[in-house]
Amino acid sequence: MFYVGSLDQGTTSTRFFLFDNQGKVVASSQLEHKQFFPQPGWVEHDASEIWENSVAVISQTLKKIKIKITDIKGLGITNQRETIVAWEPESGKIRHNAIVWQDLRGTELINKIKETEVGSKIAQITGLVPSPYFSAAKIAWLLDNDDSLKKDAQNGKVIFGTIDTFLVWNLTGGPKKGRIVTDATNASRYMLMDIETLCWSDELLDLFEIPKTALPEIVSSFGEVYGYTTNEGPFGTEVAVGGILGDQQAALFGQACFKEGQCKSTYGTGCFLLANTGENLYRSKRGLLSTVAYKEYGKKAVYALEGSIAVAGSLVQWARDNLKLVKSASELDQKAMEVDDCGGVYIVPAFSGLFAPYWRSDARGVIAGLTGYVTTSHICRAILEATAFQVKDIFDAMQEDAKLEIASLKVDGGMTNSRPLMEFQADLLGIPVIRPDVFETTALGAAYAAGLSVGLWNSLDELTVYWKEKSRWLASMDQSVREKKILFWNKAIERTLNWETE
Repeated sequence: MFYVGSLDQGTTSTRFFLFDNQGKVVASSQLEHKQFFPQPGWVEHDASEIWENSVAVISQTLKKIKIKITDIKGLGITNQRETIVAWEPESGKIRHNAIVWQDLRGTELINKIKETEVGSKIAQITGLVPSPYFSAAKIAWLLDNDDSLKKDAQNGKVIFGTIDTFLVWNLTGGPKKGRIVTDATNASRYMLMDIETLCWSDELLDLFEIPKTALPEIVSSFGEVYGYTTNEGPFGTEVAVGGILGDQQAALFGQACFKEGQCKSTYGTGCFLLANTGENLYRSKRGLLSTVAYKEYGKKAVYALEGSIAVAGSLVQWARDNLKLVKSASELDQKAMEVDDCGGVYIVPAFSGLFAPYWRSDARGVIAGLTGYVTTSHICRAILEATAFQVKDIFDAMQEDAKLEIASLKVDGGMTNSRPLMEFQADLLGIPVIRPDVFETTALGAAYAAGLSVGLWNSLDELTVYWKEKSRWLASMDQSVREKKILFWNKAIERTLNWETE
């Protein structure tokens, strides 16, 4: 029996998993880290705390099991994407708190850049919509607001890396020793990488005034070993570090979506839908993102179309904490199941505008269709249905952009515990919605990547065998009912637009 480790560094916590040679969880540990909000719209993490927690969760997990450390053959990394750490690789000194993907401090810069000739080419070069969400704006802000940091970056003293880069550097030896790399999936989220060549774009580096020497080397997602842990590290011996995938790409990989047209949706605080488009790079005309799904060493990149929903599980939290409608997510589910439909109520949670495929920052949330007939149960059902409608919008955009025939949707994330949501999702899409047996698909994806990198598994086809279905929801809604519901959803969307006129 052999084992593969997976370090899953997320927005709110860090987790470590050990998987066996059939992709089953053997043991795991989790620690949360602090969230810092220096100003409205700003979000930061302490990178030192994240590394300390990473060491701790690895140590805690190893104490739970009785295996030889030498039986752990590889370690994979998956991480919150776009979050940036600035540090000195020679000394290990961290120069600023990590600026988190949610952070909006680069908004003013992005608005200015959009108006430039090169700015208009960002989507063509990177596959991304120009946004402060991506890493480039965060790095540029750091350089613009710290003269000494700018000087040190120009002199090659500072690295700006996503969390995967910071973790691999620490794991492979840290100061003066650690490898400074990022994989193609994370690099594709910097808004600095040419999505066709998988190299940093000199044109965009000049636009954002970021020195190339301050960025990590772009490597494959799997198929190569980046380095080895040290005797002083959390494993106490050498373990091969090979396999990096950004969190959403890792979930796609863990769901064994290796073929063109296979699609997964992760239902968490937000919701992320990714469809594998194979070696074909589709440039969306419907507001989706083109991104790298994964890159095997020595082979061409596999691409994906991605659509993100800002408010999914957080709408349930809002109903619980702000409106006090229910005391828990399970209670909201129970109330939703007390009625057969939403009673004509449609909720569009455009709390900070509409994301894909609309991209309307002027939109604000609405509750539409209220009548005296409506009860709390109808509103609870409408809250769940809001996420399904948003997924349907992105699903339709993907099919139109890439002409994909998506036969089923693989799902993961906390909201898949909601039976009424999953049933309604299948009804709206008209295809089976399938949840896997191993629920931790993000961590599993990184473990698969690590195992492939060290030769424990030989092919993607081999991994497909280990994917097992646990639950399946089938469409049962009449087509005329579906069309009527979509019509009213679109009317509700229209009511959100032009709310903010400034």
